[in-house]
This record gives sequence, structure tokens and C-alpha cells, in this order.
Amino acid sequence: MDCTIQNSPAIATTPDIEALIGAGAPVAIGVSGGKDSQAAALATFDHLNEVGHRGPRVLIHSDLGSVEWNDSLPTCERLAAHRGCELIIVRRKAGGMVERWESRWDSSVRRYANLETVTLVLPWSTPSMRFCTSELKTHVIGAELRRRYKGQTYINVTGVRREESVARAKGSIAALEAGGHAYSWRPISNWTTAEVFARIEASGLAAHEAYTRFALSRVSCRFCIMSSMADLTAAAGAAESHDLYRHLVDLEIRSTFGFQGSRWLADVAPHLLSDAMRTDVDCAKQKARARIEIERRITKPMLYVKGWPTRMLTDDEASILADVRSEISSLLDIESQFTDVHSIHGRYAQLMMANEARQAA
Repeated sequence: MDCTIQNSPAIATTPDIEALIGAGAPVAIGVSGGKDSQAAALATFDHLNEVGHRGPRVLIHSDLGSVEWNDSLPTCERLAAHRGCELIIVRRKAGGMVERWESRWDSSVRRYANLETVTLVLPWSTPSMRFCTSELKTHVIGAELRRRYKGQTYINVTGVRREESVARAKGSIAALEAGGHAYSWRPISNWTTAEVFARIEASGLAAHEAYTRFALSRVSCRFCIMSSMADLTAAAGAAESHDLYRHLVDLEIRSTFGFQGSRWLADVAPHLLSDAMRTDVDCAKQKARARIEIERRITKPMLYVKGWPTRMLTDDEASILADVRSEISSLLDIESQFTDVHSIHGRYAQLMMANEARQAA
């Protein structure tokens, strides 16, 4: 089934994109199972058919592992079958999103113990540090498309819309990606949420069940660092999410970092936790408050910056850092080295020599 839907809102395009389409460039549409990528795929196929595109077309889905909704991949598969095209599925070799958060925390503890950083680093991605998108989606999708279309310029379609956020409202319709062999194209940039759902309904396809069954406003990971409290609550209400919920709360407990900064996932659905876990959550929150207060004694000139360390510490600074490291290590049961003034001076000298060697190389 490949017919154009009448009265569908217009897509956004550019002369560069149209020139590539006319030349038969490959078109790859990233699909997550969410409404925007689904509508973008439908609209893009309609446009390609209308203008007589003769190049290859594929859908590509990055599987994030256990954080994915059960219906995410099936939604993508139904879309591919509906349009009669290939669905490419890619995955991060080192594991999914949960594995990335786990490994990030393990790395943070190792680096702290070895004085490779001044403060502990949270395990979670954040709105300003979305390695979840860059590492698990953009990087793996880009790598597969560059391999598949080696030497060709291709079009990479996403369902990004300007209505979604202030930052996205400023985004371009199309842009040449780094390396110069691919264009990012956002054909439904100007669509409204209502138009997105209307386009899916008109196709005869069903939207992801997280919208229709669990009443979420947006679909990404089952628990997303960008989710509203309402969406987190709805996600926790789905039976398929309960094991993941407890797993992520366990990481909050071990790390003493809330999933969304001051908002702890543990507070979203505490009834899903055992009595022991609820007690551990209370203890973790107390430790979090203590950790924050202890680390406030570190002065701004002592904090980690690019190229750190850029200078030796004074004796007073080394004394502050020694006390902080000793207290944090005891609080979180970290077996840290370099917890006295003498060893901290020695470690800084060692790190600065290593920096100088790298710069010379």
C-alpha cells in the first residue's frame, strides 16, 4: 500500500534536498516507533513517490535495549511492511542504554578512586549532555549508513518538529552533516502534533500503544531523562516497565544521583519497591545531600576543566581535596587512593607530566 493521502500538510524541503532526490540519492528514515518518526516516514515516502525518486529507500531503527517499549520495534516493522521497504536495525556493540548508564557509573567510581576527576560524575544522561542520543542513535545509525552508502551522498530523515521545543524551533529544515556525505532532513518541521496523529490515522496504521494504551505524551525510552512527571508515572503504571523501574532505582541508590537531578525515579512509584528498597532510597537521599555539601568545599579554581590538571594545587587546596575525598569515599564505600596532601601533590605532578607528554606527542 503506497498511496498518497489527500489534504496532508505540506512537507518542508530545500533546493539541495530536491536536487539529491532528483539525482536518485539514497534516503534513510530514522524510526523509533514514536509518532513523529512514523509520520515523517509516511510523508517522506509520499513526497518521494510524487517527484519520481528512483533511488534506494530504507527505514533504520536503533535498538536501545531494555529501555525500549515492547511495541517500539513492532511499530517500526509494521511501518516497513506498510511501505514495502527494508527496515535496518542497529545496536550499540557495547550494549543498550541501561548498560551505558551502568558503565558510566562504574567508570565514574574508578576515575574518582584514581583521582582522574575532582568530583563524582552522575550515571545518567541529562538534557545538556544527551549521550543517549549521540552515542546510541546518531553514532550507530551514521556508521551503518556510511558503510552501506560508502562514497555516496545520502539523505538522513528525522521526525524533528519545531513545535517540540525552543531549541528545535530554531533548527534548519536541512543541513549538511559533518564529513559532507549526508544531509539531515526534517520534512515535518512545521507540523503540529494533531497533524502528526492525523497522518498516522489516515494511513490505516496504529500509533505506538504507549500513546493509545498508556496515555504517554511522547514515546522514547520507557523511562526518559526528558520525560514529564505525568509520563514517568504512566510508564511506571505499565506492567512491562516494572523490572526496569526497579533496576533504575537500584542505580539511583548505588550512585546517590536522582534520575532527573532533584527528581528521583524512586518517588514516581514507590509502591513498586520492596520495604528494603524504600529504606535504601531514604538512605541514598541522605547520602546525596551529604555528598553535595561535602563537595561544595571544593573551590571553583579546583574543579575539573578541559586539560585538567592545568596547575599544581596549593597546600590549602590539597588539604581541602584530601578531606573531601576521604569523606566522599567513606560515604559511598569507594576504595580511593590519594587522600592526603602529600599523595595528592604527587598525583597532580604525575598527571601534569602525562598531559605534557601527550601535548608533545
